[in-house]
Amino acid sequence: MTIDAPLDATPVTAPVNSLVTSPILPTLLKLALPNTVAMFGTALVAVMETSYIGRLGVEPLAGIALVFPFTMLTQMMSAGAMGGGVSSAISRALGAGNRDRAAILALHAVTIGACGGVFFTLMMLLFGRQFFALLGGRGGVLEEACNYSQVLFSGAVSIWLVNTLASVLRGTGDMTLPSATQIVVAIVQILVGGALGLGLAGLPKLGMQGVAAGQLTAFSLGAIFLLWYLISGRSRLKLNLAAFRFQRAMFVDILKVGAISCLSPLQSVLTILIFTKILAGFGTATLAGYGMGSRLEFLPMVGMAMGAGLVTRARQVAWTAGAAAGLTVGLVGLVVAIRPVLWVSLFTSDPGVTAAASSYFAWAGPAFGFFGIGVCLYFSSQGAAKVGGPVLAGTIRLLLVGLGGWWLVSIHAPAWTLFALVGLAMVVFGLSTAASVRLTRWGK
Repeated sequence: MTIDAPLDATPVTAPVNSLVTSPILPTLLKLALPNTVAMFGTALVAVMETSYIGRLGVEPLAGIALVFPFTMLTQMMSAGAMGGGVSSAISRALGAGNRDRAAILALHAVTIGACGGVFFTLMMLLFGRQFFALLGGRGGVLEEACNYSQVLFSGAVSIWLVNTLASVLRGTGDMTLPSATQIVVAIVQILVGGALGLGLAGLPKLGMQGVAAGQLTAFSLGAIFLLWYLISGRSRLKLNLAAFRFQRAMFVDILKVGAISCLSPLQSVLTILIFTKILAGFGTATLAGYGMGSRLEFLPMVGMAMGAGLVTRARQVAWTAGAAAGLTVGLVGLVVAIRPVLWVSLFTSDPGVTAAASSYFAWAGPAFGFFGIGVCLYFSSQGAAKVGGPVLAGTIRLLLVGLGGWWLVSIHAPAWTLFALVGLAMVVFGLSTAASVRLTRWGK
């Protein structure tokens, strides 16, 4: 006589997850390649968009500078902070062999993403003009900022959904499709934004509204594609929107990492705003030079190892990735410190701006490696659901820049001392984050 197992019984033997067992460094490099390509697409968008906004005139360039912190906050919160919480929760569930829980978490992640997008839409449509005015926007500059912001943030839900759904896929270990989607989104944004903004190919010249429409169109198409892909069952997880049932524990699992992690982008944006305000007193060239110098997602491997209970492996992944990030970003910093013209010449030939940017890179460039280590370990801590320490490290950096910058200005210190302060803050952030990871217990 045999007894049939219940339909919802958990299998005795779960399939082996290669992210948990494979060699760390080769696996990191394999998973990092698609993200590296995706980041290249993001950088290309920033360069191209700045280039053709520059063709629209000085006021549009100043207007986009006002909107930039808020667009950056949207991206960082949806992709890095809340997205990290999504990837962490899903990868831990899959690492523990609980596919059903991972699928339910994905549905709750979509809900969070949609709500996040609605929040940014309402905030920027209702209060955007006031925000830009507080940052110093006046006259035509303020109008250009509002024209761009109103079109872009009317579709903030699309931005949040693309980054949230990409994080769901990354949580399953699929790094290729999210990165490929982001590349296509970047290409569409460049083509549509440039064509509508500048009036190319016989299209009407819509200016800043056209540039923003490129981003809105690209992310809307990206969100539709990723939703279709996950609903169709082609992924390791299948979204069944009709089966959604509110479960508080699922929101908690995501938000315990994502909500706290949102403090980090808030700190980063506030740091930029404070330092920009300080440097504004040194003149347009100095401010522009800093803006050029102040522009770099991690992997679900740590979350996979934590879900399987492999705390030692999770730490090995974190330190290996941190070292690789430090070396890579550090090399970039050294190159621009030695040859800043390689970056600055992409945007300007103005001697004052070039001199300011060169000074920034000379003092801050050598510290880029520490910043890379800190950011990478921050994402590792997201995967381990232990982000308190890295957030505290970000707070220390914010206070150092804010208080130190205020003191330097009060004693009329030259601009290079502020750039040196930025470098020091990067070193402190990297070392503090490393110390927090070393001293924080991972696992139960």
